[in-house]
Amino acid sequence: MKSGLINSFKKASNYKVKGMTLIELLLVLALIGILLSMAVPKLMPLIGKTKSLEAQMQLKHVLNLQKNYFYINSKYSNSLDDIGFEQSKLVTQDGKANYKIEIIEANNKSFVAKAVSVTDFDQDGQMNVWQVNQEEEIKELTKD
Repeated sequence: MKSGLINSFKKASNYKVKGMTLIELLLVLALIGILLSMAVPKLMPLIGKTKSLEAQMQLKHVLNLQKNYFYINSKYSNSLDDIGFEQSKLVTQDGKANYKIEIIEANNKSFVAKAVSVTDFDQDGQMNVWQVNQEEEIKELTKD
């Protein structure tokens, strides 16, 4: 019984297992790198569009807070603190928010708030800017 077991181990050790050489692994990694370098530029506009949803949602929140403030005080506020808006920590400050929200102007009849990106999503030198007013018009002023 023992000799049969030993003989089967000897036979199994004679088999060579095919593996990949270092050159083959490097070729595979190079091909993956080439494919990624071709795909990333095409995906950059999608990344910018997705991140701009953050600006639109934050501006809608500011709009709702301004409306509530207006119903109580019969005027719009120049201060984010007055309306109860708390700016999330920006990515430049180790946070998650990509846009800085600010109120540009506010008076008894109107207000304008703006969201400015703190990072250049597509590395073209322009920051993405969105704006909202009391008429609920959310529009992109500067595309990124």
